[in-house]
Amino acid sequence: MPSTWVYVIRHGEVEHAAEGRFFGHTDVALSATGLLQVEALARQLAIEPIEAVYASDLTRARQSAAPLAGTRGLDPVVVPALREMAMGRWEGLTFREIQEREPEALARWLASLTTFPFPGGENLEDLRARVMPAFREILARHAGGRVAVVAHGGPNRVIVAEALGLPLGHLLRLAQDYACWSVVEYRTDATILHSLNQRVAGIAAAPPVERTAVG
Repeated sequence: MPSTWVYVIRHGEVEHAAEGRFFGHTDVALSATGLLQVEALARQLAIEPIEAVYASDLTRARQSAAPLAGTRGLDPVVVPALREMAMGRWEGLTFREIQEREPEALARWLASLTTFPFPGGENLEDLRARVMPAFREILARHAGGRVAVVAHGGPNRVIVAEALGLPLGHLLRLAQDYACWSVVEYRTDATILHSLNQRVAGIAAAPPVERTAVG
């Protein structure tokens, strides 16, 4: 059977990105820069034979998927299970604000990313249990084809880590910049990562912050 190819794409830069806030299920929109990034992304991937575009149901993912799908005369297929990790009461806060308010909980989270959940939210095991069944359905639906999945830093890292056989605790070693894409080939007998965190050229992003938002 021919390989199945998946373009795993992170949404563009969001509003307030420079503040480094934790945006999980919070439904923020793309910034002006983010909109330019996803238009450039669509142009750079225009020659790729992508037959379907899937997206998280959050606004930033749907906005990012629209140009890519539009160049092909497609509508993005919305999959709520692809949304970012739920961050509970830390939603919308910066790393420094969390550190000031709940230093002990933050230390426990950093020490046990896989199993310790965001207070009132999910942990990485919860995220994988939600994302991977939906992703496997996409793979099965497009066996032998090429598809794009437009989601978030957390779900994308889970997908790539699963492809590489990496433990969940290593997820943050996988870079996921705004509007980046990674390409994974699913063969019958192996899974091959062809590229990771490819970025659009010529679009200036927000300056780095102390600790970037996960979403």
